[in-house]
Amino acid sequence: METQNPQTPPPASVPPPVTPPVTSGQDNDKNMAMIAYILFFVPLLAVKNRSTFLNFHTNQGLALFIVAVVGSLIIGFLGWRLYFLSNVWNLLMIVLVIIGIMNVSKNESKPLPIIGNWFKIIK
Repeated sequence: METQNPQTPPPASVPPPVTPPVTSGQDNDKNMAMIAYILFFVPLLAVKNRSTFLNFHTNQGLALFIVAVVGSLIIGFLGWRLYFLSNVWNLLMIVLVIIGIMNVSKNESKPLPIIGNWFKIIK
């Protein structure tokens, strides 16, 4: 039997390793879906097996991008006289991004107002 020398300190207890919290696939899909409204291509490149929820919101983000670019080009070709219209257009696009992100935060797959049903590109 081994006896401890009273002059040596007891062995130090090792604290358990700190691990970051594990996010579920649903949380990851939710985060990626929010990103899709700002940069639609990020979920396409970063996620291999996308859920239908993520595909829906990525599709909505792509539709919003297409409409925003086409609308901005049309307004740009109309000339400087319609500068006010371009500000209204940009504000409308920002409102649609916010609506899309709010839908994601509520776990809803609702199409965006007006443009939500125009494009079904990503399946």
